Amino acid sequence: MLINRKFLFTLSKRCFCVKTDAKPISICVVGSGPAGFYCCQGLLKNLPASNIDIYEKLPVPFGLVRYGVAPDHPEVKNVINSFSKTASDPRIKFIGNVTLGKDVSLKDLQKAYNVVVLAYGADQDVKLGIPGENLDNVISARRFVGWYNGLPSDKDLPINFNAETVSIFGQGNVAIDVARILLKSVDELKKTDITDYSLSKLAESKIKRVMLIGRRGPLQVAFSIKELREVLKLPDIEVRIDESLFEDVKEALPNLPRPKKRLAELMLKASSEFKKHEFKKSFQILFLRSPLEICGSNSAKEVTLGINSLESLPNVDPHNQKAKLTDVKESLACELVFRSIGYKSSVADEDVPFLSKNCIGSTKVLPGVYSAGWVSTGPTGVILSTMTNAFDTVNVIVNDMKNGKIELDKEKHGYDVIKKILKDKNVVTVDWAGWTKIDEVEMQRGKEHDKPREKIVDINEMLKIGGDIN
Repeated sequence: MLINRKFLFTLSKRCFCVKTDAKPISICVVGSGPAGFYCCQGLLKNLPASNIDIYEKLPVPFGLVRYGVAPDHPEVKNVINSFSKTASDPRIKFIGNVTLGKDVSLKDLQKAYNVVVLAYGADQDVKLGIPGENLDNVISARRFVGWYNGLPSDKDLPINFNAETVSIFGQGNVAIDVARILLKSVDELKKTDITDYSLSKLAESKIKRVMLIGRRGPLQVAFSIKELREVLKLPDIEVRIDESLFEDVKEALPNLPRPKKRLAELMLKASSEFKKHEFKKSFQILFLRSPLEICGSNSAKEVTLGINSLESLPNVDPHNQKAKLTDVKESLACELVFRSIGYKSSVADEDVPFLSKNCIGSTKVLPGVYSAGWVSTGPTGVILSTMTNAFDTVNVIVNDMKNGKIELDKEKHGYDVIKKILKDKNVVTVDWAGWTKIDEVEMQRGKEHDKPREKIVDINEMLKIGGDIN
């Protein structure tokens, strides 16, 4: 998703209106994804005397932009240019390969900094909680995305593509990303920064049918019109959407918000144009179905689905209608299953209080400790909404600074304190210059393969290229 510059300028003027006295402020941000970098941009603007240290678990920056955005969506990654410009500010220090809760504790950071911002995202996925979920070839969509994007922890994900039929549980953007990558030709993917090992495996794929399965109906899908349109435009793909489910949709169309109306109209058009031809592959959207069981001895062979109905309640927005399980069931043969029903954050440090099972749930965490992005709100929205949330967190910090709610009477020495801790633990870190070296190697390797880049997936190799022993 490209971010409209005019909108960004307007938003920044709206959000950044409070100024404070120029006092030295030591700040650290945990996480170098969109939430972390947008916080840095806002803090530098509002608190110009800030010195900000960014701590990142991986040796390389950019988080979800690097490891979560589909390789065939390079325009979304353009935001990296803005983040790199921010990182080049002399008030910013990047410290990669440092894990909160392992290498440093939250208490360590509180002792070293006036302000701590937790912005480390959501690195776990929500499970289905049904029998058979642990069978072979039942794959986390989050980990599959990490696999083809070169996330080191997912590089060895075991997937068997010797399967003709795939079930994907979930109807959000990640689910449809997975479907598109499975259906897209390898020749097209070769032009992207997808990892070479992923290309090799996908080239052997026997997949012919991909089913996107959701609990609710057409009006409740979470994917965007852009994502659906991309799948509909894939060559040699038969698209199947049950037209009979769109009678209520037709009635609701006039009262739908414009984005939801356009998406519903596109699905309706696709369903009415369904014709049986000889296609190499098919993409099918199934509504009103809940997974009950994944069946097979060692590996997935079929899924048992419960058929749902939507509760119709007075004055209830159709987008919020709940699915109610009926007594009707059906079984679908499939040899590969993806789980894509949401992300959740991990409790990185024992002193980080979570208000829910998925996230912190509050901008203010502890005195002098704040949160931003998905670890704060839960995994909702896209880069634009993350930016808005990060700017809101900045406003809270600035107001607390102005109202004396942040301790500034004691000088905090920031990275000078943390560096000693890392040295005692023999932690090899990567600064921005080290990341630049890694970046140059990746770009060169990509050039050799006629690709934008070939990502390094081994952490030890990253550290060898760009690491610095404290």
